[in-house]
Amino acid sequence: MKKYLSIALLLCCTVLSAQEDLVVTVIDFNTNKPIEGITVSLLNKNMAYEVNKSTSASGKVFFNSIPVVNGYQVVFDGDDTYAAQVSELLDVRSNQELSLQFLLIPSSSVTESLDEVVVSSIAGARINRKSAEVSFELKEAELKELPVEGRDITRALFRLPNVSQATGFFPEAPNVSINGGNGLFTSYLIDGLDNNERFLGGQKFAIPVGFTKDITVLTNNYSAEFGLSNNGVINVTTKSGGNEIEGEVFFVTRPGASVDASSAFAQRDLSGNQVQDGFQRYQQGFAIGGPLVKDKTFFFLNAEYTRDLKDNLLNSEQLNVNETVRGSNNFTYISAKIDQNWSKNFRSSLRANVGLVTIERQGGGLEGGVLFPSAGNFQDRNSLNIAFKNDFIGDKYSLQSNFQYSRFRWDYGRPIDADSPRVTILDPGSAAIAIIGRPGFDFDALENTFQFQQKGKFYLGNHTLKAGLGLISGNHSLTGGGNPSGNYSVRLTQDQLDQLSTANLGSSLSITDLPSDVTVTSYDVELRPQSFGTTQNIYSIYLEDEWSATDKLKITYGLRYDYDNLSKGGSDKGDLNNIAPRFNFNYQLGDNASIRGGYGIFYDKINYAIYSDALQQNTNGADYRVQLQEFIDLGLLPADTNIDRVTFEGNLAASFVEADNISYLNGPSGETLQANRENVFSNERRILNPDGYKNPFTHQFTLGYQLQIDQSSLFYVDLVHNEARDLFRLRNLNAAAEFPIDTNFTQDDVRTAAEADLSRPIPIENGGATINGERLTGIARSVVITESEGRSRYSALSLNYQKDRGEGIFGYRFNYTLSSSKNDTEGINFRAMDGNNYDLEFGPSINDRTHLINAIGSLYPVKGLSVTLAGLLQSGQPINRIPNTTIVTSDFEQFLTRDLNGDGTGFGENFTGNSDRSPGESRNSDRLPWSYTFDLAAQYQFELSKGNKIELRADVFNLFNNVNLSGFSNNATQSNQIQEGPADSGFIARNAAPPRQFQFSARYLF
Repeated sequence: MKKYLSIALLLCCTVLSAQEDLVVTVIDFNTNKPIEGITVSLLNKNMAYEVNKSTSASGKVFFNSIPVVNGYQVVFDGDDTYAAQVSELLDVRSNQELSLQFLLIPSSSVTESLDEVVVSSIAGARINRKSAEVSFELKEAELKELPVEGRDITRALFRLPNVSQATGFFPEAPNVSINGGNGLFTSYLIDGLDNNERFLGGQKFAIPVGFTKDITVLTNNYSAEFGLSNNGVINVTTKSGGNEIEGEVFFVTRPGASVDASSAFAQRDLSGNQVQDGFQRYQQGFAIGGPLVKDKTFFFLNAEYTRDLKDNLLNSEQLNVNETVRGSNNFTYISAKIDQNWSKNFRSSLRANVGLVTIERQGGGLEGGVLFPSAGNFQDRNSLNIAFKNDFIGDKYSLQSNFQYSRFRWDYGRPIDADSPRVTILDPGSAAIAIIGRPGFDFDALENTFQFQQKGKFYLGNHTLKAGLGLISGNHSLTGGGNPSGNYSVRLTQDQLDQLSTANLGSSLSITDLPSDVTVTSYDVELRPQSFGTTQNIYSIYLEDEWSATDKLKITYGLRYDYDNLSKGGSDKGDLNNIAPRFNFNYQLGDNASIRGGYGIFYDKINYAIYSDALQQNTNGADYRVQLQEFIDLGLLPADTNIDRVTFEGNLAASFVEADNISYLNGPSGETLQANRENVFSNERRILNPDGYKNPFTHQFTLGYQLQIDQSSLFYVDLVHNEARDLFRLRNLNAAAEFPIDTNFTQDDVRTAAEADLSRPIPIENGGATINGERLTGIARSVVITESEGRSRYSALSLNYQKDRGEGIFGYRFNYTLSSSKNDTEGINFRAMDGNNYDLEFGPSINDRTHLINAIGSLYPVKGLSVTLAGLLQSGQPINRIPNTTIVTSDFEQFLTRDLNGDGTGFGENFTGNSDRSPGESRNSDRLPWSYTFDLAAQYQFELSKGNKIELRADVFNLFNNVNLSGFSNNATQSNQIQEGPADSGFIARNAAPPRQFQFSARYLF
C-alpha cells in the first residue's frame, strides 16, 4: 500500500492571458537548485492524456496548449537519485498559464517503505510569481457553494475585489461594475472568445452555472492578448466531458411570497425588470458529459429552463376594470461541446450556445396601471454562438486557430398585433384611463458576427513570445422608430364613457370597441418604417514577451493594436493610433513573498448604438442641411465637414393635434405624408461626428505585494490607479446659452423655454428658425453629436486574505476595497446639465463605492454537508439631487418645473446628465446609507450508490432581512439615487434591495 508524504509546496499559478500552458520547474529539495535531464509526465486519466518531457538546463518543462479540464497530475517515476513523486490534482481554465515548482526528494532521504511521494498542491490560495496582473477567479466548486440566485453566475461576481453591483440605465443592463465603470463597457468572453452584445453592451449568451467550469475576472494590467475594453474582462471557462459519464439533473424553485419576507418595494427578476405580487420562479435542467469515442472524442451537454410567474394589477375605475393580469418570463439556455483529440499534437473543440429569452409585459402595473393586455408586448433576447477551436502543439511552440459565428436578436417590444395602432383613451377631463393596441415604437435589432483568432506561443529559453491577430466583423441592422400604424390619443365624452363602462368589457377592451366619432386629440405616425445598419469590423494584433530575467525577476512587456472601422463616423478616416503598450514585473522577495507592478494602456470598443443613434435620429432634408451649413459657418462644426457623410435619412414621425380634425382609425398613413417630411420640425436630431470617434483608452498603474503565509493561506494587497480619456458623451451644437443655477435660485429666476430658445446659436422661434433671411421649419431645436472627450479617474486599495479549507473543516475569504471613482460622463447618452459645460460634471461615478467589504466563510462539519455564509457590506451609493417641484415660493406658487434653465432637457428621472440639479448642488453630491447583506447557503449530499448522489440545498438571501436602500443592482430611473431637493432635505425611499428570500433546490448527480 502506498504511503504519502505531504510537502509544503509553493505553487506558482497565475492568470496570464495565454493559451493553456503548464510550466513545471523541477528543483532538488535539499539544494533548492534546478535539475536538468529529468523526465516528468503530465497525466489526465479521465481524458487518457499523457505527455512526457525532459527538463532543460534551467530545470523547466513546458507542457504546451493542454486541454482545458480538471484533474491533471505531474508524475516523476523515480530513478537512482530521486524518489518517485506525484502532484495532487491540478485544474486548468481557458487562457491560463499555470506554473508549478516540483520538488524532488533524493532517494537517500526517503525510507524504503515509501513507494511514492505525493506533493501537495494548493488549490486556490496560490502566490502569483509570473506577472503583475490583477485578476480573480471563482472555480466551479466555489460557485456551487456560494449563495447564487437562479444559477446566474454574474450574481457571484460581486464577491470579488474591485467588482461591485452596478446601477444601469435600462433594466437589462449588465449588473456588474468593474473599477466603478459602466458595465456596458466590460468585455465578456467564453473560452477566450467574444460574447459581447455590441449594440449597447453586455452578454449575448448568459452562461448558467451548469456549463461553467470557472470564471476569471481581469480587472487591471492584464496581457496584451486581451483588448477592446478599458474596464475589465470576464472570461468563463466551459466544461468538457471525459472518459467517465458524469452529469446532473436539478430542480430549483423560488416559492415567493409564501415564504419570503414582505416588502413595500418592487423587486427584480433575473432580467432586471421589476416584479412584485405573485412572483414565483421555477427552474429545471440537466447536464451530462462523457466519451463518444473513448480517449478520443468527448461531449458535454447542458440544458436549463427557467419560468417566472408574475402578477400585475390592471385597474381603471372609470371603465369598471380591476383585474389581476398574470404574465411570465421564459429563459432557455442550451449548450453543447465536443472535444476531439486527433493526435497528441492536434486537438479541436466545437461549442454551441443557444439562448431563448422572452420577457412578457402583460399589461397593468406593479401597483396598478391602465395598460391593457392588448397593448402588452414581449421582449425577446435570442442568442447563438458556434465556436470552433483548434490547437496544434510543437516542442518549442504552440498554435491556436479559433473561429466563431454568433447571432443576437433583440426585439425590445414585439407586439401581440403588429398591424394595430396604439390608442391612449382619455376621460372627459383628459386623464388617461386606458392604453390599448400595440406598443408605440419599434426596436428590433439584429447582429450577425464572425470572429477569427490566430494565436501562437514560442518558447525560447528564458523568453516566451506570444503573438496573435484577430478580426471581429459584425453586421448590424435595426428596425426602429415610431408606430407605422399610428399612435392615437382620444378623448371620450361622458356618454361614450358611460357606454363603455356599462359594457363591462374588462381587460379584453380593444380598439374596435371605441365609437368611431370619438375625438382624436393627437395622432402621430412613423414616416420611414424600415431597417438600416452597417458592418462593424475590428482588427487586432498583439506581440508580447514573457522574460525570466533572473530566477527571481519576471518581466512581461508587449504591444497591442486595434482598429475599429466605426471610428470613421462622418469622417473619411478612422482612429488609427490605438497603440497600447503593456509592461509589468514580478520580483520574488523570498520563498513566500513577491512584489509586483506594472503600467499599460487599454483601448475600448465603440458601441454600435453610437453609430445607430446617429443614423436613426438623423435626416437629410434640405432645411436640415442648411442648418448644418450654418453651424459650419459659425465654427461649431469643422470647416471641412462633409454634410453628405454626416447625414442620413433616419426615422421621423409626422404629428397632428386636435385642431387637425383627424378621424379615429383613419389618420393619414406614412406613405401619404412623405411630401411633408422635409418640413417637419424636430425637438432633437443627430448627425455622425464629422471628426469621427476616438476609441476611449485608460492608463492603468498597479503595484502589489503577496505573501504566502502557509500552503493554504495567502495575503495580498494591490494599489490600482486608472486614468481614462476620450470617453463618449453628447454635445449639443445648438445648445442654449449657459445659465448658472446657484444656491439662492428661486422660481422667479427660471428661464422659460422661449427665452432659452432665443439664446441658441441658431435661435428657435415658433417651431422654426430664420437662417440667411429664410424661414425654415425642417430643422431641429437641438442637433447632437457624440464626442470622445470625456474622462474618468479610479483609485483603489484592495486588501485580501484567503484561507483554503485544506484538510480542515473551515475555509474563508476576506477582502476590503477602499476606492474612489469620478468622471464627467456616465455613458454614451450623457450630456451636460448647462450648455456643454462638462467641467461642472466631474464628480463621483454612479457606481462609486468608497468602502466595499466582502467576507465568505464555508464550514464542512460532517461529510457531505457544507454551510456557506457570504457577507457584503457597502457604503452608500451616490445621490443625484434634482429640483424639488413642491417648493412653494413667496407667491404661494409651486416650483412646477425641473427644467430650471429652460433648455428642454429637464427629464429628471435618469443619470444621463439631462436633469438640472437642485440649486446649489453638484452632480452626485450626496450619499445613501450603507448596505448590509448576508446570504446563507446550506447543502447536503448523500450517496445512493457508488458515483450516484442526491443533493438537497437551501439558499437564504438577505438572511437578517435588512432594508437596504443602496448597494444593489438597479436601474437608475427607478432607484433611490435620484432625489428631489437639496441634501439637507433628506430622501424618499422609492426602492430597496430584496427582503429575506428563500430558494430551494434538489440535484441528482451521477
